[in-house]
Order: sequence, then structure tokens, then C-alpha cells
Amino acid sequence: MNLLQTERPLLLKLQAGLLAVLVLSATALVLKPLEENSSRALQAGQVELRMDALDQSVGQGVVLGVMGGLRSLVADFAWLELNRKWEARDRAGLGAMIQLVTSIDPRPEFFWINSARMVGYDVPHWRIAAAGGYQQLSTAEQENIIAEQAEQALVLLERALRVHPQSPRLKLEVGQIYLNRLQDFESAAPWFLAASKEKNAPYFVARIYADLLLRLNRPAEAYAFLKTLYLELPDDPMAQATIVLERIRELEAELRIEGAAAFSPNP
Repeated sequence: MNLLQTERPLLLKLQAGLLAVLVLSATALVLKPLEENSSRALQAGQVELRMDALDQSVGQGVVLGVMGGLRSLVADFAWLELNRKWEARDRAGLGAMIQLVTSIDPRPEFFWINSARMVGYDVPHWRIAAAGGYQQLSTAEQENIIAEQAEQALVLLERALRVHPQSPRLKLEVGQIYLNRLQDFESAAPWFLAASKEKNAPYFVARIYADLLLRLNRPAEAYAFLKTLYLELPDDPMAQATIVLERIRELEAELRIEGAAAFSPNP
């Protein structure tokens, strides 16, 4: 083995170590002002953490200059730190890390969706527990906290949709927050419909939209939608065409549609 072969592993280790130091330094540089802003907001009693673009806090030039081509790698490191903040139930830290991660590298939908879920689903439990727990807070107080956090999650997803305007997953996530957190069927329905129309949308999204129309007491509209949906479904077991046809028949019974007026699956 020659000298070059002997030194190469050591050189690679030094390069990897230097890269790690640069990534951690860049992360710390941009994170500090964000954590300070989040902490001040919470101390001042402001419920909603700032989810503005990163350049408003530290300057886009600083971010680009410090990180350069390491943006994706820094975002991955920051995501690990974000999870540590989440495990520690550190609201200020979590808000700062979400802002950091999604601003450094807004391309992965994973960052947006999981951050929104933390804000909309997990943080309400933290706040309720910190205020005395479910037994101490009234239903109205609990619902107020849930609504506040749902609104923050929706703001975050609104930012995400500016980057990914045709994402069925992001539109579905918005609809689910309206449905699961706010019990707002009227607001949820258009988002499920919008998600169902995007390329590669899961088949079940359209069926949920039809179910929401029924919850809104709009059976005729659900019936018309399901008929069109059935005719557009591909020959794919995942499309669950038989389930769609069953729902069509159930609605025909409810709406008293019979004979020639009934839907024909093979027009």
C-alpha cells in the first residue's frame, strides 16, 4: 500500500468532519434569531408563532451565502433538531425549527406535512396539558386551543401550496385539518374535491368528498358526483369501483330514483 492509499481514508474523514462542522455552524447561525423571535412571542402571550419566510428574520442573502449548495443537507440536520424540539415539547424551538427547515429547503412535501401535523395535532395537547389538563379546562377552552393551532397549521400549509400548488397531498392535508380538527365540513369539502382532481391523487379522496356532501345534506349533488366518478375510474382494484357503485345504489334508494332514471354503469 503506497502513501496516497494510506492517507486517503484519513483525508475523507477530515472532509466529512469539516462538512459536519460547516453544516452545524450554518444551522446554528440562522436558528438563533428564529428561536429568539419565537420565545419573545410566547413570553408576550402571543399564541401564534411567526411562520413568515426565513429572509424576514435573518436575510435571504445570509442563508444563501452561508449554506450555498449545502441547503438540502442543512435542512436534513435541522429536521433532526426539529424532532428533538418536538420530543421535548419545546413550542418556541419547534416553531423556529419549522420556519428554518421549510425556508431552507421547501421542496420536500414531507417537511411541510409533518410540521403541520405537529402544529395542528400535537401542540394542542401540550398546551392543554400545560394549562391543567383536559379535566381542568372547559370544552370551550379546549376547542379554542385546538382552533388556534389548526389555524397555524393551515397558515403553514398555505405557504406550502405556494411552493407546490398542484400537490394532492397538501390539499388533502388542509381538508383533513378542517375535517378532523375543526369539524368544519363546509370548508373541508372543497379541499377534498381539489385534491381528488390532481394527478396521482389517492382514489379514496373522491369518496370522502362524496361523504362530505352527504354530511352537508346534499345527496343529489353527491349522487351526480359519484356517477361521474364511477365512469372515470380506471380498471384498478385500488379504485374500489364496486364500493362507488354501491353508494350510487344507496343514494338511488334514498332519492327514489328507479327504472330508466337509475344509473347505468355501462352506458
